[in-house]
Amino acid sequence: MENSVEILKEGKYIYGIIRHTGPLDYGPIGMGKRADVVYAINYKDISAIVSNSPIIQYEARRVNMTTHEKVLEEVMKQFSVLPVRFSTISEHDDEAGILRILEKEYKKLDEMLIKMDGKKELGLKVLAHEAAMYEGILEKYDNIRSLRDKLINLPVDKTHYQRMKIGEMVVEALKKETSNYKDLILNVLTPISEEVKINDNYGEMMILNSAFLIKNTNETEFDKVVNELDEKFGRFMTFKYVGTLPPYNFVNLAINTKGI
Repeated sequence: MENSVEILKEGKYIYGIIRHTGPLDYGPIGMGKRADVVYAINYKDISAIVSNSPIIQYEARRVNMTTHEKVLEEVMKQFSVLPVRFSTISEHDDEAGILRILEKEYKKLDEMLIKMDGKKELGLKVLAHEAAMYEGILEKYDNIRSLRDKLINLPVDKTHYQRMKIGEMVVEALKKETSNYKDLILNVLTPISEEVKINDNYGEMMILNSAFLIKNTNETEFDKVVNELDEKFGRFMTFKYVGTLPPYNFVNLAINTKGI
């Protein structure tokens, strides 16, 4: 009995939408192991960036996510891009399916491209230095410092309750300080941004996990302000600044490819 090999149907993997008319060829950088050519399919004055792909659900593994993002990053060297949700595949092996999607969604895509024109996403994560923050709290909060000084030479077993109390006071002071720093950073950066997205923090020492949508013309100023914040508060925190990113935090583009 011969082994049966499943032959997968072919479709078009959609990476993003741009404002463009005419051919584009980004070479063999497409999804999966085949490294299909990434290119543009045009409708009116917009284009879908696609590559050939078997019709499968790509796993959200690092290798696949990285390929998807690298294609978008390559496109972003020339264009503002609307990133399409990961593993969006038209179930047609010709361009007709993509053209029908672009025609049906044209008004929405056109409006989103107008909104994103000349803008980019920049990411900023701010992480507190635990030891330096603790030192800063002792410098700033007289009540915590004086209580700590009273207990410093006393036996641990006889001052357990008081030491627990200091720990609770430090935790509350840390919450207050990180909240104040977060507000201060946002108050400086928000006025030079078009939109701001605050994402959930992970870990107690994260002060801010954010994305900023800014005009390309404001990028130099934004960089300068982040550098100034880093110089001012570098003792207490690390600024992890990433750009330019596909605007995932400001564009949620889910394209329905079923029945089209």
